[in-house]
Order: sequence, then C-alpha cells, then structure tokens
Amino acid sequence: MSGFSTLSRDERALYNPAFTGLVAARAVQGHQTEFDTPCPVVIATLAAVMALQPAIRTALPRSIASGLHRWVQGHPGVRASMALNATALADVVRPGLLMALQTHTLTCDAQGRLHVPHRALKKAITGGSDEVVAVQKAALLLGRWLPGAGSTSTVMTLLGVRP
Repeated sequence: MSGFSTLSRDERALYNPAFTGLVAARAVQGHQTEFDTPCPVVIATLAAVMALQPAIRTALPRSIASGLHRWVQGHPGVRASMALNATALADVVRPGLLMALQTHTLTCDAQGRLHVPHRALKKAITGGSDEVVAVQKAALLLGRWLPGAGSTSTVMTLLGVRP
C-alpha cells in the first residue's frame, strides 16, 4: 500500500494503527484463551486481515468446532477475497502490531511470538459501532480457530495466501 494518506476517510478511520493493533491483539487474546501459549505473529496478522474483511467476517462459523478445510470449500469467495486483499490489508495491520507492541498491549517473547499481558486488554468487547464490535469478535474467534486447522503453512495454503 502506498501510504495511509492515500486511503479514503472511512478507510483511515477503520484502518488506523490503534484499531488494527486492537484487532491483532484480540486475535492473540483468542489464541491465548484456546491454546494457553503465545501466538505466532503470522496468525495474529492473518486473523486481523480476515476480520477486517466484511465478506469473510460475515461468513465465519459460530464456533471453532467447524473445520477450516470444509468451511473454505463451502465459501469459495474467501479464497478470492484473501487473494485480492490480503497483501494490502497486511500493510495496514503491521503498523497496528507495532503500535500494540509499543504501548504494551502486546509483548513479544524470545521466539517472536505475541502475548497479551495481564490486564492489558479487557475481556469484554466494546466499541462505538456494531462494526467495530464485529471486527473484534471475529478476530478473537479467528485467533482461537485458525491454529487448530494445522500448521501455519497449511492454514495459509487453505486460504490461498503466502507468507
């Protein structure tokens, strides 16, 4: 992406680093809840990218019991959306990750995995609009769900993206 200033006003509001950092932190929070381990950066980024896309967000299953492979097969638009948008959205998520690390909303361990420190992030998801809440809930779900589908490379292959 050429720069934050080239985005429309609505895009700048949605993709600002504070919000994208919060979305990534929600994914890490979900991962910690499910696996009780720090979250790989790629999972936090991938979950945030997916949560920020309305077409993907609305197609997500209600629980993590659904298999990712079957879900992707049942929603062919997901691979298309990821192919079109993943690179550009990853470019807006990265500054958010950096901001979350700088503000200690996220911390990084020696292996480069992310962790939400105790009391750095409220468990209750709130926001100024339904969309803000929906994005955060989707990121939390994705942080819990994506790693359960196999290795990171398997998950990325299923979604049609590359590191």
